[in-house]
Amino acid sequence: MADNDGQWERGLIEKLATAALKEQRRARLWGIFFKLLTFAYVTVIILLAMDWKSGGEVSGRHTALVEVSGLIAPGSDASAEHVTTALQAAFKDKNTVGVVVRINSPGGSPVQAQNIYEEMRRLRQKHPGVPLYAVVEDLCASGGYYVAAGADRIFVGKSSIVGSIGVRMDGFGVTGLMEKLGVERRLLTAGENKGFLDPFLPADEKQKQHAQTLLDDIHQQFISVVREGRGKRLKESPEMFTGLIWTGQKSVELGLADGFGSLDYVAREVIKAENIVDYTQKDNIAEKFARRFGAGAAGAILELALRHAPQLR
Repeated sequence: MADNDGQWERGLIEKLATAALKEQRRARLWGIFFKLLTFAYVTVIILLAMDWKSGGEVSGRHTALVEVSGLIAPGSDASAEHVTTALQAAFKDKNTVGVVVRINSPGGSPVQAQNIYEEMRRLRQKHPGVPLYAVVEDLCASGGYYVAAGADRIFVGKSSIVGSIGVRMDGFGVTGLMEKLGVERRLLTAGENKGFLDPFLPADEKQKQHAQTLLDDIHQQFISVVREGRGKRLKESPEMFTGLIWTGQKSVELGLADGFGSLDYVAREVIKAENIVDYTQKDNIAEKFARRFGAGAAGAILELALRHAPQLR
């Protein structure tokens, strides 16, 4: 009987000790969780404060820079939303002496490029005392040049690639391949042209003609913008609006550009304000931190909390 009592006591002590250890481990894990949460919160607050201090009006005369880099498309760094917001902020600052749009783009959406162009024209009229220049780096083609045409003057490098004043519509056709594979395309539509230029169907001549009409209309809009932006400086030739590209040196000869110069040159020699302030719309530090680490950290913390939270069993 005494042995049974002793075993019962030892068993009870072991259970109590095990429960105490589990509770200590759980408390320690929750402590780590709250420390991580506090650290993340404080970090985000500090980063937001840093971005807040970096915003607002810039002291001192300066040249405002707005980058148009990469594909001009919705959701990209060179989207109309990003670029026009940056331009508005640049012109709004009373210390801005001149604005430079630095372009390194192969083009993109005609609508996005047109929206940027129209905003550039509007801001030039609203702030006639603040000049707006375009500086071309490696590439200013198609929609990139559409944007450049909205500037007072365009500066290029001698080896820059400029032009491509044209419009394209990309597609493909796989009907021959489907026949070889024995695949039959089954498409039901309500509307004769609802399957417009479907790549899995043979090309329809009427649809091709309609698509060409669309391209021609947009092309004429592009040509009108170039003529409006460049005016009498443009030395038109039969090849100018065929989609060809030229070197920066040739573009100056054709009147597509006004001269040679980098961003630093234009700021120093043309605008006369060497201090350059970048107004390009970019994700702030807090947003980058949240995007890169937020989702992963939140998932890890949630998993930790669920794993070690009290459970009903």
